[in-house]
Amino acid sequence: MVDDRQRLRRVRAIALLLTGLSLLVVVLSAYLRLDGAGLGCADWPACYAKLLSEPQEQRFGVARLLHRTSASLSLLVTCLLVWQCWKRPALVAPARPATLLLLLMLSLSALGIWSSDPRQTLVGFLNIVGGLGLVSFSWRVAMVSGAYPASQARATTMLRLGAAALSITVMLGGLIGAGYALLACTTFPSCAGGWWPAASDWAAMHPFTSLRTAPSAADPGGAGLHLLHRYAAVAALVMLSAAAIRRFAANPQGKAPALLLALLACEIALGILIVLGDFPLWLAVGHDAVAALLLATLATLLHR
Repeated sequence: MVDDRQRLRRVRAIALLLTGLSLLVVVLSAYLRLDGAGLGCADWPACYAKLLSEPQEQRFGVARLLHRTSASLSLLVTCLLVWQCWKRPALVAPARPATLLLLLMLSLSALGIWSSDPRQTLVGFLNIVGGLGLVSFSWRVAMVSGAYPASQARATTMLRLGAAALSITVMLGGLIGAGYALLACTTFPSCAGGWWPAASDWAAMHPFTSLRTAPSAADPGGAGLHLLHRYAAVAALVMLSAAAIRRFAANPQGKAPALLLALLACEIALGILIVLGDFPLWLAVGHDAVAALLLATLATLLHR
């Protein structure tokens, strides 16, 4: 019994380390992807997405080296974590999310074979969404190992609907990034006066195509994605804020609801500032990092 408690503490420590490493991987991956796409380049926005039609040689700078090192270290630490969970007697509670985390990492590693081609929208989308999931899955292992007490409150319908809306928001944002559609909507809150995707916009949404050239400014499919992303974000903000306020009122000592509210406000503010500020690189990187933290915090509220 003492040995089990010691192992659980060891698993918890490894999972917390892995959560930090995963967040670092997300930040570096977002920086490399957005910088490579031309965000914040000298002749912005003319240089945006030029790599689709003008293949560029990879630059092996400090950021890329740090990304590969942290990603490789994360995979090794995850293997250690899974072994610690499954060795007899198995710690089943943390073993399940740890195994899912390892499978996610191996899947992302396999995607690396095709990741060098920026024209593959599906590969880029899976890399973005899967990378954000690393932080959430790592934190789940830490939670079930005792890093955060399970909530006694039931997950309300509002919280579950908000979680669904946030997931859709993240996926739509991933499609915008993977499809190089940032310039399709450069105004806020509407897209060049449009408030809802027109019939032509829906027809132009082909998120899993192979890009041959950079999408044009005001691309109808991209504009539709931007509008849907914003409406899903508003829905997530309203529902998750209501659920968090209700949870906080029931337990004022709870930190997760307050953190969720703060992260929601930060993410919405970053999204608005990115558009109004003409898409600065570091705000876009911060937008991805806060999204990862939001998903992990939401997992905390759903933890029972």
